[in-house]
Amino acid sequence: MVQRMAKISLVLILFLWNYQGVAQDQFIDRNGVVIFEASEELFEEVKAINSTATAVYDAETNELASLTLVRAFEFKNSLMQEHFNESYAESDQFPKAIFRGALKNFDLVGLPSAGGEVQLEGTLDFHGKVKKIQTVVNAQLVNDVLSLLGNFTVSPADFDIEIPRIVRNQIAKEVQVKFDFKLKRK
Repeated sequence: MVQRMAKISLVLILFLWNYQGVAQDQFIDRNGVVIFEASEELFEEVKAINSTATAVYDAETNELASLTLVRAFEFKNSLMQEHFNESYAESDQFPKAIFRGALKNFDLVGLPSAGGEVQLEGTLDFHGKVKKIQTVVNAQLVNDVLSLLGNFTVSPADFDIEIPRIVRNQIAKEVQVKFDFKLKRK
C-alpha cells in the first residue's frame, strides 16, 4: 500500500512538474470537484463525487490539465463504490483519469468581472482509453482565483467498460460529468 501511494505521489509530482515551465501566470487547484452521474429513473442513484482532483492552468498557453484519482470517487452506497472500483473502472489497473486540453480563444486579462463562457477542447484518458472532449465552461476571475465550471457527457462504451446485462437498465448509457475548479494563482 505504501509503495502504491509512493507511486501515485510520484505520478502526481511528475504531472505537475510538466506544467511548471517558466510561465509566471499559472493557476492550480488541488481540491477540484469532479462529479459523475449515471442514474436511471426508478433505480438507485448512480452518482459519485471526488473532491481531490488536481487541475493546473497556464495563462500563457491557455492549457488546462487535470488529474483525478479514480479510487477517490465517493458513492453514497459503499457496495456500489466497491463494484465501481473493482468491476467497472478497474482502478487498481487504471488508477487515474487525466484531462489535457486548452481554453480556446480565451483572454484571461479581458475576462469580464462577471465571467463568461469559453470553449474547452482536449482529451480524457480514462480506463486505458482516450476520448476527445469539447464543451463550454463558465470562467470567472475573482481575487486571483480562476473559477472554471463545466460539464460534458461520455458513455461507458467510450472507455470499453462493459455493463453486465443484469444491471444494464439501472445504469445510464450516457454519463454526465461535472467539474468545478477554483484555481489559485501561484
